[in-house]
Amino acid sequence: MTKKTTIVLSCVITALCILPLLLSSFYLSIATEILILGIFALSLNILLGYTGLVSLGHAAFFGVGAYTAGLVGKNISEHLLVTLIASLVVSIIVSFIVGYFCTRASGFYFLMLTLAFSQMIYSAFHQWRFAGGSNGLSGIPKPALTSTFNFSQSIYLYFLILIIFLVVIYAVNRFIKSPLGHVLIGIRENETRMKAMGYNTKFYSQLAFVLAGGLGGIAGCLYSYFNGFVSPNDLYWTMSGQVLIMVLVGGAGTILGPILGAGFIVFLETIISSYTELWMLIIGTVFILFVIFAPKGIVGLAQSVKKKLVNRTEVEIIEQIEVSTNTGNEETKSVI
Repeated sequence: MTKKTTIVLSCVITALCILPLLLSSFYLSIATEILILGIFALSLNILLGYTGLVSLGHAAFFGVGAYTAGLVGKNISEHLLVTLIASLVVSIIVSFIVGYFCTRASGFYFLMLTLAFSQMIYSAFHQWRFAGGSNGLSGIPKPALTSTFNFSQSIYLYFLILIIFLVVIYAVNRFIKSPLGHVLIGIRENETRMKAMGYNTKFYSQLAFVLAGGLGGIAGCLYSYFNGFVSPNDLYWTMSGQVLIMVLVGGAGTILGPILGAGFIVFLETIISSYTELWMLIIGTVFILFVIFAPKGIVGLAQSVKKKLVNRTEVEIIEQIEVSTNTGNEETKSVI
């Protein structure tokens, strides 16, 4: 990590720590939601951005993690580690089962299988009375560390989610830069060539599916802490579509992109929905514009602008050098 990157990261982390001291409770809740959905978008990015697998059923693992945390918190223990680990384990198990079947297909068939499994899980939670049925699961308690300390205050919950958010970013970044991460990128770029090199691409695709599902379960667990309520709509395909938009708008295949996409969509949704009921139409229009004019998302757009500015600066420098050189030559000729 370069010195410049270290300075930038330190400034960002400091800003995120100071943020709750400057914001009202309303905007603090928005910032907390952005952190949670940022983790959710990062989980899908492992599949979409780095492995090249487009899923329309990723909300299933988000919802499973949320329901697990809620049920465990209400019936077994409110302890942070108990609910968090339970959500992670159950999400991994579900994603392993679903991934086993889905990764046997590819392309359009993979997409439809993820959607089908997601809708099956949605239907199950919609019918199960022990999980609240169609009314959802309410009264989910805030997580606790001890019998005397819990995260009932919004600022405490924000810092808890911020710590998990930073740990997830660090872990995902290290994973992508590891040899295993390079294998996933190789599958995205040319799966046939990876097979020819001896890699079991189905195994690695399922591994990516499980990792993404587990991370999505963690995001769902944090969402249940934050919202105190989980409904079957959190598993519905529209939730999968929403996080897919976040990844694509932010920039798939990058660490920063899904986080920016989550922040952009949440903020846009919050602002627009307060003025008009047609906010979904507007967000859909924004998504279409990004797909057509900025297919690499916010990060790709920023990189393109930066590249143009750098090239323009280089051209200006070269022109200045040429002008000064020509001036020097003319002065030399006049002296002669």
